[in-house]
Parts: sequence; C-alpha cells; structure tokens
Amino acid sequence: MSEAHLPPTGSVEVVPEQTAVDLVEDVAREAEDPGIRTEPLLIALDIDGTIILEDETFSPGVVEAVAHAHRAGHEVMLATGRSWEGTEEFLASLNIAPEFVVTSNGAIILRKSDADVLAYERFHTETFDPIEVLTLLREHLPDAKYMVELADGRRLYTEHLGDWNLEHADRVPFEQLSSMPVCRIVVVSPGDTEQDFVELVERIGLNEVSYAVGWTAWLDIAPQGVDKGTALERVRSWLGIDPARVLVIGDGRNDVGMFRWALENGGRAVAMEQGPQEVRDAAGEVTTSVQAGEWPRCCAASEQTSTVLGVRDCAQEPSRRPWKNRLVVLG
Repeated sequence: MSEAHLPPTGSVEVVPEQTAVDLVEDVAREAEDPGIRTEPLLIALDIDGTIILEDETFSPGVVEAVAHAHRAGHEVMLATGRSWEGTEEFLASLNIAPEFVVTSNGAIILRKSDADVLAYERFHTETFDPIEVLTLLREHLPDAKYMVELADGRRLYTEHLGDWNLEHADRVPFEQLSSMPVCRIVVVSPGDTEQDFVELVERIGLNEVSYAVGWTAWLDIAPQGVDKGTALERVRSWLGIDPARVLVIGDGRNDVGMFRWALENGGRAVAMEQGPQEVRDAAGEVTTSVQAGEWPRCCAASEQTSTVLGVRDCAQEPSRRPWKNRLVVLG
C-alpha cells in the first residue's frame, strides 16, 4: 500500500474485524523482528486497576502484551503505590526483571541487585516528618486505620486491615507511628466514602505533602513534591532513555503525576476506562477497562508515538506499515 492510500495523519478508519486482527498481528511480528531497529521505550505500568483485577488476577491479555514488549527490547517496569512486599510477586508472574521498580507512589525506587535472581535493593528513598499530618488527620478521622512505611521498608500500623499486605509490619500504638521519618502514610476509613475523603482533604488542607485519594476511603500521603512522575524521571535519566520514548498506563489519582510528567516531555499517558473522570482527563488517551481486558490489543499509531502494549511507533519505514496513522480497535 502506498502513502497515497493512507488516511490523513490522526484520522480514524473503521475496518472489518479480521482486517484489524491482521494489522495488529503484523505490528506484533515486526515489533519482534530483530532486523527492524526499534528504539527502546520506557513503559511504566500501574498495578491495581491497570494490570490486575480486584481479586489480584491479571487483566486478560496483559501477560502476553508485557512478554511481547519485553521481547521487542522495551524496558517494562512497574510504578505503584504498593510497598515492595506487595509488588514483588507481580514481577515474578510477569516474568520481568526491570532495572528499577517504583513503589510507595514514588517515595521508594528499588534497583536490581542480582542479574540472576529477582533481587532488589532500595536505591533512592524520600522521607518526611509525619507528626503534623498524623495529628491533623486523627482529629478528623479518629476511627480510621493508619499505617506508615519507614525508609528501610518496615511498616507500622494501628489496626489490621484485610487489604493490607502486612509482611514485615508491626502493630503499634498510634503515637509510635510518628517516632521517626516515614516514606508514606496510608489512612483507611471504612465508614467514609471516596468523596468524603476528597472533601476532607480540601477542607483541612495538606499543603506540606503529596497525597492521592483511592477508590475507597483510602488516603495515600507521600513527601511533598514526590509522586510516580518524579520517581520515573529519575529512572528515565539513569537509563538514558529519551523523554519522548515513554509510555505510562494507570487508572487512579495517584497516576496523575506520572501522566503529567509523560505528556509534558512528549511521551504518552493512557488511562483505564474505569478510572475517575479527573484521571481520564489528565491522560492523553483512554483505553478499555481493566475488567474488559484486551486493552493491549488496541493499536493506536502516529508519527510521534509508539504502540506496544497497545501503542507502537510506526514512524520508521512507513512504506512497510499500511496501518500507519490508523486507530484500530478490536471489539
């Protein structure tokens, strides 16, 4: 197919399902063709609500898409609000061992410490004094459950919560939570709603920290100016990847920082369909929901961006890519 037959840049062409399937399969084959040079992407994936469902099983198609991206030579990593203890198992299940992993919403960056096994060490850590924030929050949420993460990875919590991975965690009195600097504070108030938390944060003001409200009444607090985007910028710099060669995918308010970072530097930011409207608005694109799955099979290509895990760069050798500048969505 010649350039004259291609739709205008950025247009959307509806094609029969089998045609779409054939195009995506062609993209996949070429992406893994060692004879076709592909500049590596830094692909950062959120975990909850992006690659896994509520029962912690993988969204359909994710494992295969990550394997494809890895074989194509891209750096696929995780950027999550979880602690390392809640993250490690997903690296193993995806069969990836990236050079870096971002945890605790950017407050902790781990680096691979052994090339032969899945072993990581804390490479960069951000902390803050939690006394003022914890005191303020407890005034308004006396019945909430609290947890803090320390610089060495240990966690202290006030009451057990089924959603928390409490490996390497100790139950302590509330007053002990502020006994030393922390990487983050997690607050869960089962009697409140997500909107209650949003309104509370706006009302009391949390000006000296970064924070994100989760899907339920879950508040995650990090050091001021720290989020997934600030951590990923460090990782990108250490890896020497061009700022525009970045793809980030997430679904929550704690992903907005990395969306902003990617877009400001010419990269791509993709939100999951089920995310809050403000999260989808912050992203450059919206894909299917984590429940629907198959979002990695959506192929959106343009001159400046890449599609792998759903987005691939078709700028090279355009004559070989009849899908160039098409948006192909499999229903």
